[in-house]
Amino acid sequence: MLSRLASAIAGVLIATVLAGEARAHEGHDHGTPATTAPASVVPRGEAVSERFEIVAVAQGTELILYLDRFATNAPVPQATIEVETPDGPVKAGPKGDGSYRLPAPWLGKGGHIDLIVTVSMEGADDILPLALDVPETVANAGRGTSTHGIAQTLAEFLTPAMAGATFAGILIGAAAMAFGRRRNASVMMLIGAALALATMPALAHDGHDHGEPQKSSASAVGDRASMLPGGVIFIPKPVQRIFELRTELTETGSFKRTIELPGRIIPDPNASGFVQAAVGGRLTPPPGGFPQLGKPVKQGDVLAYVAQPMQAIDVSDMRQRQGELDQQISIVERRLKRQETLAPSGAVAQALVEETRLELQGLRERRASLDRIRREPEELTAPVSGVIAEGRPVAGQIVQSNAVIFQIVDPAKLWIEALSFQSLREVKDATARTSAGNALTITFKGSGFADRSQSIPVHFAVETAAEGLRAGEFVTVFAQTGDGRDGIALPRNAVIRAANGQDFVYEHVSAERFEARPVRTEPLDGERVLIAAGLDAGKRIVVQGAELVAHIR
Repeated sequence: MLSRLASAIAGVLIATVLAGEARAHEGHDHGTPATTAPASVVPRGEAVSERFEIVAVAQGTELILYLDRFATNAPVPQATIEVETPDGPVKAGPKGDGSYRLPAPWLGKGGHIDLIVTVSMEGADDILPLALDVPETVANAGRGTSTHGIAQTLAEFLTPAMAGATFAGILIGAAAMAFGRRRNASVMMLIGAALALATMPALAHDGHDHGEPQKSSASAVGDRASMLPGGVIFIPKPVQRIFELRTELTETGSFKRTIELPGRIIPDPNASGFVQAAVGGRLTPPPGGFPQLGKPVKQGDVLAYVAQPMQAIDVSDMRQRQGELDQQISIVERRLKRQETLAPSGAVAQALVEETRLELQGLRERRASLDRIRREPEELTAPVSGVIAEGRPVAGQIVQSNAVIFQIVDPAKLWIEALSFQSLREVKDATARTSAGNALTITFKGSGFADRSQSIPVHFAVETAAEGLRAGEFVTVFAQTGDGRDGIALPRNAVIRAANGQDFVYEHVSAERFEARPVRTEPLDGERVLIAAGLDAGKRIVVQGAELVAHIR
């Protein structure tokens, strides 16, 4: 019994040694083989035509097709796609977001697969040949362990060192049996197998890793956006949908030279005004209170009152004048009564009565005006229609004459005052750009003749909708001159500035790959820049979402 048990244990140990040696034999890589495709472990293929770009991604027994416009990279959700597969022609079903689902049970067979994709849209067909390689499934996962298989394994993986160690154990057991110690023979064979097992660490030759298999670089990338060796950025089509990446084909053209001027928003002088006090006095609010900032007002609206202060000497003079007028009014009233009594008899002419009546009316008006001077304050009215742009009146505040109480601005009529260090007598075309990146269409109004701090003021009228603009806001003006320049015009959002100050753009080199291109730029207008060097015509450049691409690491 002991001999049989020892023989079984020895066999197990030898099989273990052989299995370990099979994992560490000479000249083999013991981790997952590194793939040359750095993009993804998910099988995929791509194809392009003059109109479309398509990417096919294998997901189990389904094939997901991503269809985009070649020039703009915009998804195409409404197209008819028919694929010639190993099982015959199959029509792909749209998912509504520019991707299409195709049943593909033949993906389980693995290997190299050639497909022909026909895209029908807008009355035209595009034929795109497409190929993808699907790794073959492991066929021997459930293979049995027969005697023939074990013998074959021993023939393939048993190294000379392991064979020698095992043979030594067998010799020791045989020698024991020859000397008549059969009981100890099996024990000696067990010792020989243990010696063979002990030699296994020494057989782990240098330069091999026998632990956890190392994952390939492609496995680490997966279907995530990442930067590959060499600076190429891999962005799968699903991520491009999330980023909303859009491209534009570059074209070389001739453009007018543009100069960049600093400027600020100012009110239109014909549609704005100040509310000032003509005389000094105390501010009082109108019915409803003072108008608040941003409140619309109309021309002629009363915005405030100024109550004039009366000095003691002025009050004394006014009272003396009022007394004199009261006395004159009393005398003229008596005279008018006598004349009206004598007029019917003809003793007094009717013309004299009318003159006396007019004299009395004038004296009463002069008396009433003195009362109004003491009681009625000065009205401050709006000179133009607009909104209250500035003003901080306080009830009871003492203001001096010519003090500005309110500033009224029409927000639909604004100008830009720019400063130029060279004479601009005439500008044919100009645009402006706010700090928020909004472009404004402006019209040249005139240039100053006198210098202001070594610069010349230039006025432009804002023609586009001025929503969100405010007086005093700083802008950048791009004024075109007569000089022409050749280059490539791109939107400003396409240019990214690195930390070292270098400008660069991203070229869409393939369906899911992007590369940074350093460029030299010059100002063109409020929305575009001129690529003077570093880029050729016919390239697909990212014009929307470039900032997101720049953050991929």
